[in-house]
Amino acid sequence: MLDAFQARDATDLAARLASGEVTPTEMLEAALDRVARLNPALNAVVLMQEDIARRSIARGLPHGPFRGVPFLLKDLGCEAVDFPSHNGSRLLANTTYGRDSAIFDRIRATGVVTFGRTTSPEGGIGAATESAVYGGPTRNPWNPDRTPGGSSGGAGAAVAAGIVPFAHGSDGGGSVRIPASCCGLFGFKPTRARLPDGPYVGEGWAGMAIDGFLTWSVRDTAVMLDACAGADPGAPYWAPPLRAGHAQAISRPPRRLRIGICDSTFTGDAIHPEVARAVREAGRLLENLGHEVVPHLPRADVPMMMRAWTDIVAVGTALGIGKALKGRALSSDLVEGVGRGAVAHAGTLHPTRYLEAVGEIHAFGRQMAAEFGPEGGGAGIDILLSATLAEPPAMVGRFAHRTEDYVAYRIGPEGIFAYSPFCAVFNASGQPAASVPLGMTGDGLPVGIHLAAPFGTDEELIALCAELERAAPWAGRRPDVSALI
Repeated sequence: MLDAFQARDATDLAARLASGEVTPTEMLEAALDRVARLNPALNAVVLMQEDIARRSIARGLPHGPFRGVPFLLKDLGCEAVDFPSHNGSRLLANTTYGRDSAIFDRIRATGVVTFGRTTSPEGGIGAATESAVYGGPTRNPWNPDRTPGGSSGGAGAAVAAGIVPFAHGSDGGGSVRIPASCCGLFGFKPTRARLPDGPYVGEGWAGMAIDGFLTWSVRDTAVMLDACAGADPGAPYWAPPLRAGHAQAISRPPRRLRIGICDSTFTGDAIHPEVARAVREAGRLLENLGHEVVPHLPRADVPMMMRAWTDIVAVGTALGIGKALKGRALSSDLVEGVGRGAVAHAGTLHPTRYLEAVGEIHAFGRQMAAEFGPEGGGAGIDILLSATLAEPPAMVGRFAHRTEDYVAYRIGPEGIFAYSPFCAVFNASGQPAASVPLGMTGDGLPVGIHLAAPFGTDEELIALCAELERAAPWAGRRPDVSALI
């Protein structure tokens, strides 16, 4: 669709719509045509609601910043009356909702034309999107043998393929930033509670999960975040207020920052050499922009945090599956192996373990806060730079949900955390973090560069991302999807 209108991003498309150069209906039809031609190879777009989209155009769209731009919701969360959901699971297939979620209300007010959902793994667990409810894996437009990531993998694939210019996602352990890295997109995880969770959820995974967006440009993300930011009524807590907003923040470069660079994992293990090289190249780019770049290895207890994360998510998964079963037996035709394994693992935990794990996550957040700035004996860095993933995008099938060994799937030597050792750190700490598409492997696969900042400093972080985008533009680097048609 972007190619059809020679547009750079959703902001560009919105300007063409506002000028009358193209109509919302024409834009929708271009997106639907891209679905018809590309989705059979990608398996990224599901639960299409073309009639709903056409009716929303006919009724008159809100006069928001993206009026008339086609849009897709992740098939997990973002509850909406007009958009049933499988939630990535056969157990929850065709779930309907009696009211719209707060995040959907705010997305709709931007004027986007939502016409369907995008695939996610069952329970939102994992760094690949291969749920049985969709009949097969979701594939990466850069190379269909590779995963587009997870859990917002369908969103990443749909945006990278040009089906829509941006899409909704969510991030509880890297689920926006991992697909951004795999698909060559920009992905930003805001500070904990920056966006609303209600009314269906009080908090996601003890506050570790939050909504977000997969985009081609920093400005698209900035405007969407401004449109959606703020707690919904009754929220248990909220993020520190923004000063001027994300869109205003990216209008000028940030102050010169002290950036800690880590080209290994946060526990000192080696990562893929091409990925490590991309991290070092990003560090040199930041130095050329006038920032101070210094080596930095966090001192926080990352293994403790990942065990706590694993237990919290197991308990949350078991709770959700138990409610949805409604007395039925837990069987393989309803729940995939990892989900069944999560239920089994949760059953082994002491009744007090959940609160103990939440306490460990909060303690870890304080440890990570001490890595930034002079407070608490910190190292004095303003930003922590690393890879987003320890490797290039994984092969399809590597992280399928067949195994019932949930703990090994998450934190075993060949598990998700070994592949994605950076992202969940900042879900646990609640700090803002972003994946910026600066790197490419020699065989043409995207490599995301990860940037994280102190709690509440979303505006400074996104301003730095915008500065990198201006210095090393990525919008013109797109996959050749002609082989997928």
